[in-house]
Amino acid sequence: MTFLQQYGITEPLLIILAIDLTIAVILLALMRYLQGWSIKVNSTQELAVRDNFAFGISTAGAVAALGIVLTGAITGEAAISYTTEAIGMSAYGFFGLVLIKLGRYLHDKIALNEFNKSDEILKGNVSVAIVDAAAAIATAIIIRAVLMWVEDITIDTFIAIFSAFLVSQLILVILTRLRESRYAKRNQDASMQQALKQGQTALAIRHSGYMIAMALSFNAASHFILYIPTAYVSNLIGWLIFSFVMLVLMSLVIALVKKLVLAGINLAEEVEKQHNIGIAAVEMAISIAVALILTALMA
Repeated sequence: MTFLQQYGITEPLLIILAIDLTIAVILLALMRYLQGWSIKVNSTQELAVRDNFAFGISTAGAVAALGIVLTGAITGEAAISYTTEAIGMSAYGFFGLVLIKLGRYLHDKIALNEFNKSDEILKGNVSVAIVDAAAAIATAIIIRAVLMWVEDITIDTFIAIFSAFLVSQLILVILTRLRESRYAKRNQDASMQQALKQGQTALAIRHSGYMIAMALSFNAASHFILYIPTAYVSNLIGWLIFSFVMLVLMSLVIALVKKLVLAGINLAEEVEKQHNIGIAAVEMAISIAVALILTALMA
């Protein structure tokens, strides 16, 4: 028995892992170029000639998002055949890529509907790019959770994935509207979206933390909702109800932890008026930490 065989690593498994890795690398490279093609610019020109930091941040978010999705497609187990593995990995990978692009489109048109995201990124707006990258990563975390939840590769599988994806986009929009409402109350009905357009990086960092935290808490639903391939309506309702519950619970716990960790600090003043990136970064860390803890407790 060889060293690899001792740990259950056989030649067929190594070949399957090589297939998965090859497809993953191809898809990651494709995502980089899709960033440029989707807004009709040369990605190399934007990244290396114009040194457009915003475009780089947006691209980084897209590539990281696809990587997260692919971890949900790679099982590490031997498939029936190499062809089956290649088809499965490619199908999940391409479907994940499409959902990431669709999620960004919906986020642009519905959640951030007061400006043109692509135009702002091409202008070098780092704040908008940070939110765009966070939205892509949040969507990817959710897609990965659903990929780990479903079984096999059938039409029912993709319907279940798409249903959960739609619920997640709805929750992201609701989260954005809630954050906008709170911002308006503290700033004489000013628009949070316009503040992002004006380049308020601290605000973008804080909002990004909420989106990623929401996605992480969404992951907990997969531990409670039983996957039934043909139960389209019950699957959709289950994800919807659980997502609302987690959004409320997460928001309450985050508010409490922020009061304790950042006691004596006027967060609205520091982040929204003084644009304190340091405080915003701590808020982002708190949001993500709370979501990770809640998810671990419910796993």
